[in-house]
Amino acid sequence: MSHVGVPRGTVRKRRSLALLTAGVLTIPALAGCSSDSEETSRAVPQDIAPAARDRVADGSTVNWAVDAMPTTLNAFQADADTATTKITGALLPTLFPMDAAGHPKLNPDYLESAKIIEREPKQVVLYKLNQQAVWSDGREIGAPDFVAQWRALSGKDSAFWTARNAGYERIEKIERGSDDLQVRVTFAKPYADWRSLFSPLYPKEITGSPDTFNDGARTALKNTAGPFQLKGVDKAKGTVTLVRSPRWWGEKAKLDSLVFRVVAPKDRTKALADGTVHVTDIDAATANRIALALRDGSNGQPLTHGPGADLTPAAALRSWALAHGSDEKQAEIAQAAREANRKAVVAYGAEQKALRGYAVRKSLEPAYTQLALNGESGPLADDRVRRAVARALDRQELAETVLKPLGLPAKPLGSHLALAGQPGYKDGSGALGDQNTKEAQALLADAGWTQGGAAEKPKDTKAGSEAEKKDAEKEGEEKKAGTAEKSEKADADEKKTDKDKDADKDADKADRAAAGSDESAASRAEGLYIVGQDDKPGAGPARSAATHVLAPSRDAAAQSIALLRQAGAVSGDSAAAKVTAQDKQPGGAAGAYAPVGTAAPAPASVKGPLGKDGKTLTLRFVLPAGPGSQSLRGVGDRIAAMLEKIGIGTEITKVPDESYFKDHIASGDYDLALYSWPATAYPATDGRPIYAKPEPATDGSLLVEQNYTRVGTDHIDQLFDQAVAELDEKASRELMKQADARIWAAAGSIPLFQRPQLVAVDKKLSNVGAFGFAAPRYQDIGFTERQAAGSPADRKK
Repeated sequence: MSHVGVPRGTVRKRRSLALLTAGVLTIPALAGCSSDSEETSRAVPQDIAPAARDRVADGSTVNWAVDAMPTTLNAFQADADTATTKITGALLPTLFPMDAAGHPKLNPDYLESAKIIEREPKQVVLYKLNQQAVWSDGREIGAPDFVAQWRALSGKDSAFWTARNAGYERIEKIERGSDDLQVRVTFAKPYADWRSLFSPLYPKEITGSPDTFNDGARTALKNTAGPFQLKGVDKAKGTVTLVRSPRWWGEKAKLDSLVFRVVAPKDRTKALADGTVHVTDIDAATANRIALALRDGSNGQPLTHGPGADLTPAAALRSWALAHGSDEKQAEIAQAAREANRKAVVAYGAEQKALRGYAVRKSLEPAYTQLALNGESGPLADDRVRRAVARALDRQELAETVLKPLGLPAKPLGSHLALAGQPGYKDGSGALGDQNTKEAQALLADAGWTQGGAAEKPKDTKAGSEAEKKDAEKEGEEKKAGTAEKSEKADADEKKTDKDKDADKDADKADRAAAGSDESAASRAEGLYIVGQDDKPGAGPARSAATHVLAPSRDAAAQSIALLRQAGAVSGDSAAAKVTAQDKQPGGAAGAYAPVGTAAPAPASVKGPLGKDGKTLTLRFVLPAGPGSQSLRGVGDRIAAMLEKIGIGTEITKVPDESYFKDHIASGDYDLALYSWPATAYPATDGRPIYAKPEPATDGSLLVEQNYTRVGTDHIDQLFDQAVAELDEKASRELMKQADARIWAAAGSIPLFQRPQLVAVDKKLSNVGAFGFAAPRYQDIGFTERQAAGSPADRKK
């Protein structure tokens, strides 16, 4: 199904463009995390009802639901999306698809071999093509196709509208090898992720000119080289139809045709019951409907769920009495309501009976949900506040909230750059530290956020963070803006459009309707809800003064000294792991010691949000409002409650799905947000734009690439640059582990969990479902029981 919070088009091609637990940063606990060996982790297996090809019948059509019609069939354009990926995966060559462990694997349908044959003086890769590989017009796949795609994506010709050129810009030349089936690629600069190139591979007829690249491949692909070929695109019906390719040299596709059909997520339960689709991503509510249908089909008892199931005997008796009473008007209304309910019960029962023909395939999606902290301005510009937020989170609880009810392994994700089971995965969260309320409060106190701080008059304070230094430099401007906080709040209220308010209401209705969803305060609100400012009984007023000390803040000092050491220990960077004598002295590490007059750490039980210089510590938490985002909003509510415990308030605003990413995440209009990134087999290439340090533009704005948290460091950038040029695979992975530890320490994004993947599939279908990391083998998909020839797509079950 559609997942709000994933940048549109963040498939592998578009990722380079969009859901922490004791003591003071315990160094002994990190000893086991600092090993150079990779963690022994396993990916959750795919669930596709595997069957040998000889058990799968030839023929028939499968209808596969997609969220929307693809706006382009050119996977390298900015508006390519998941539908583009699915369709081109069945039509075009992918040289190194991901296997079940998330590792790129040579595709023998297109390649006999591909390897680095020279490293000095320059890297040279030799591709040996499958001798039978041809385009659908009969022409051999060869060097001219590689050359044309390189020139289109190299970035040297701006006439080609391409979303990325990662890797292609490092190529110096492409030549024919000893024969037409060999392609020799020479790189100007070493490129570790060379396997990511030329996938999908387009024919030279498309990539050879800007016109065909920009426009010709948006709605048509006349020349293909996969088990299927494109028959037609019908925008009116919302379908893209593929048929078996007669030119395919590999194992013959089992299906006659494969139809990708647009079905909105909210309509998918009905589409399944009507037989309109055979395969579709679903949400937890639909999965529960199917589970109930399978259960009810075996017990032969009346349904105990659905319309009218919660009607009590007393209410039923009252309804009957009204329908047969002497008041004709009331009787007419009651009879109409009873008839409507009867029809709803019948329709629901018919749907449940039809849903028995489906199975729910489940695994973990190759994507993860993160909490993003916008470090460009405001309180989160201070790394101590970001680290406090991170250390307030119980990531295990958040993972269990989403995954445990689905029967999936609920373990927090420990890396920004690899998922559990992938080569190179290692839990680097120790670089930041586990959840610890006391230390989170100490970090906030060290940053100047204290009880009673909201009531204090602004004063000149120069703490160790860069954010506070910048604030001091702008002191003159701040004095002119004495009512800045009130004005900012008023402006924020003015910016809240009617559309956003409607979205809030829709989200509230969806949250209440979702099975098992929490009735949190945030989901009940019809607009803005401020966690920590709800005047709970017994909360009491904020204390007007805090205890002041003349001694250093020891907890904060230990935090600051240990953080760099931990990042080095986790990443294997011995130089970073050292603690100098200067670090241990007052004035050593920036922010390590509290200046005279700094408030002591807040007590364990915080009453209300903290404050500083007359401002309350409240963060804007933006969440999507759509009916498919209940789970994400539930996670957001829990995060808000965790932050409230350490004195951080949250303004929860729910916005329309279509504007969530573009108008809020990408533009930086948020403090906290939940969104996801897809997995990649090439973190050195795909991860860099997500975590690169933003650079100032000529107009004063920031060039953030895909780093929507606006948090980055030069060291992180250097590690990415070293890894992408390191041809030793093991060494490159070690550099990525060091980069991940640094990303954790910067606390701009906090990985939470790998997302669930739920797919409803016709029970008679095999080799399709929740694929996990692996790319589908479209030619193997089919029915284990032959379907009636010419059976309609909208068959009734």
